[in-house]
Amino acid sequence: MRTVAADMGNADLRAWLTEEDPVQLDRLYTAADAARSAAVGPEVHLRGLIEISNACTRACAYCGISVHNHAIQRYRMGRHEILECARRAKELGYGTVVMQAGEDPLLTRAFIADLVRAIKCETGLAITLSLGERSREDLIAWREAGADRYLLRFETSNPALFARIHPEAHQPAASGQRPAASGQDEVPRIAMLRQLQELGYQAGTGVMVGIPGQTWDDLVGDLRTFQKLDIEMIGVGPYIPHPATPLAHDFDGVAEHGQQVPNTVLVALKMVALARLLVPDANIPATTAVATLNKETGREDALKAGANVVMPNLTPPAYRALYEIYPDKACVNETAEQCHSCLAARIHSVGRCIGAGPGAAPKTHRRTAS
Repeated sequence: MRTVAADMGNADLRAWLTEEDPVQLDRLYTAADAARSAAVGPEVHLRGLIEISNACTRACAYCGISVHNHAIQRYRMGRHEILECARRAKELGYGTVVMQAGEDPLLTRAFIADLVRAIKCETGLAITLSLGERSREDLIAWREAGADRYLLRFETSNPALFARIHPEAHQPAASGQRPAASGQDEVPRIAMLRQLQELGYQAGTGVMVGIPGQTWDDLVGDLRTFQKLDIEMIGVGPYIPHPATPLAHDFDGVAEHGQQVPNTVLVALKMVALARLLVPDANIPATTAVATLNKETGREDALKAGANVVMPNLTPPAYRALYEIYPDKACVNETAEQCHSCLAARIHSVGRCIGAGPGAAPKTHRRTAS
């Protein structure tokens, strides 16, 4: 019987990724759920998401808020609006706020540092930043101000595919230079993830499944990259085309026949389960992209496949629909309270409980103790 454990070889990983038999997949999900229970327990931690700006200087070929989308209405939340969202997170019992944006040069080092200090002082919440590729000086300043975590998805570990979907990856960041990759066989964001860990951040990353041109071996490489980094958070979601992006229309780097990964919830769930088995003490969210393609049970299925985090949206309704990385995003028309109630019910429906406090990955405590 095929191996389903932390010591799986690449052939095992590839076989599981292409597995279609529901009975076999139930074995995989059951093993991943058991690994989740043993490593991080029954709690599902809620991270309040604040999408603070949809302005972006980058031209990522898959992203609906990138600079090439001239039809979108741009916004940037003010300091008082962001603080009000953080206060709402505290009232709703969340342990963490996540401030996410495009690579917006007006989200300056000083502005974000001041915001982090203010949120920490007023709420005591853990703070996660997801602001793209920023300079070492920015990252140091925000860490010193009190930021706890940083999310940067590398999207694919295949350097050639990464270069196709990030055509400006060689350009300087919004503030200073990005860290250089350690070799030609590594995507540049992986160097920044190592830098984040060195600076004391709990680092998170993730990938899309089903990018045009992506192969099953690419996904195996992604899983090995998670494992090699011993990363604190892993997010996996299906690629969802946005009609205003080059990737949706003009991309010609398709994989060979039979090797193209489909952009389905099923593949994303298999990746969640395998990531849990390979990096058992990571935090793994049930992503919004999974819920977007399966609004009925997507989040529940991800929780049963090894996920232990969900990210309810706190972004004010006036801005939420404008943060359109991909279309028809789940929960886009819900208030913060409606989103919270819905997710709480979904968590309880699969026999899990809502976690208290910041919910740091166990590996964070392990590293601190050592």
